[in-house]
Amino acid sequence: MNCCPSGSHAAVGGHHSHGPDFHGLDPRSASAAAAPYAVVPVDVAARESRLRRLHELVAERILVIDGAMGTMIQRHRLDEAGYRGERFRDYGRDLRGNNDLLTLTRPEIVGGIHRAYFEAGADIVETNTFNSTTIAQADYGMEALVPELNYRAARLAREVADAVAASSGQPRFVAGTLGPTNRTASISPSVTDPGMRNTSFDQLVVAYAEATRALVRGGADILLIETVFDTLNAKAALYAVRQVQAELGVALPLMVSGTITDASGRTLSGQTTEAFWNAVRHGELFAVGLNCALGASDMRPYVAELSRLADCHVCAYPNAGLPNAFGEYDETPEQTAAILGEFARSGLLNIVGGCCGTPPEHIHLI
Repeated sequence: MNCCPSGSHAAVGGHHSHGPDFHGLDPRSASAAAAPYAVVPVDVAARESRLRRLHELVAERILVIDGAMGTMIQRHRLDEAGYRGERFRDYGRDLRGNNDLLTLTRPEIVGGIHRAYFEAGADIVETNTFNSTTIAQADYGMEALVPELNYRAARLAREVADAVAASSGQPRFVAGTLGPTNRTASISPSVTDPGMRNTSFDQLVVAYAEATRALVRGGADILLIETVFDTLNAKAALYAVRQVQAELGVALPLMVSGTITDASGRTLSGQTTEAFWNAVRHGELFAVGLNCALGASDMRPYVAELSRLADCHVCAYPNAGLPNAFGEYDETPEQTAAILGEFARSGLLNIVGGCCGTPPEHIHLI
């Protein structure tokens, strides 16, 4: 799971290189240009075989999805130079915290995280693309890199998945992640102008379509629209995914995971769990679920509601409890696993994993 931030908590250290002084950079002073990259054709027959096995497995047992990408990146304690690598050594904006960029600059870190989750027992890993849309990458001036970010992230996860499958004899799956973006189509960013919007449905469709196209071409098995706080954004993603799948002539399983933001039991855009389900059920989903914001205990009633309502598979990947005063998560692997074990015994879910604060140790016990 990719929504967990690392930039605000990453300590200075890790990789160092000689280069420019990164302090005081003008955040609007640079934009990255796209660079050529090789595209390896997807093995269509192999993907179709995996998807048949995916449907068989989810009918047999609960599948396990990975944990927190951001939590694992924090462990590497990367500084500004650590994010830049050689390719962006002289780039004119701060890049620390752009976790998705590490697919290009530190692929060994991202690949190692995927492998760690597979070795912990995950059936599915998510691509490192939570912020790989033109809308989200605009903060770094890296909109032009979006196709490469998504393609290389999917390709990297695919290579690790295939290697682990070959050594273990068990299939491993890649979910191409489409995050919520940092803008909302249905809520004003200004308290003094409730009619204002900083993005539109059409702009979101274009952004999601570009990301989806590259994820599919990179070898994703599943497409995952996750951490949905604004259902209008998610509906734009659903539309974009169907548009791209028709264009490319593929039909990958589609998952949607929403976020209940607080004790009110609603998403940020104000929907209850039932309303959220009714808003996305037309998407012909492989699975619907909830992730982030809450720990497993607080999430349970909403997962139970989805389990009662949904006519597709149900997934849940909560945080390791609620963050403490330092923004860290204290719930132990044993605690998280015990709570989610009760979910399983109660028949509430088909796919389970972790979100913020859940490293491989949590996934192993889950």
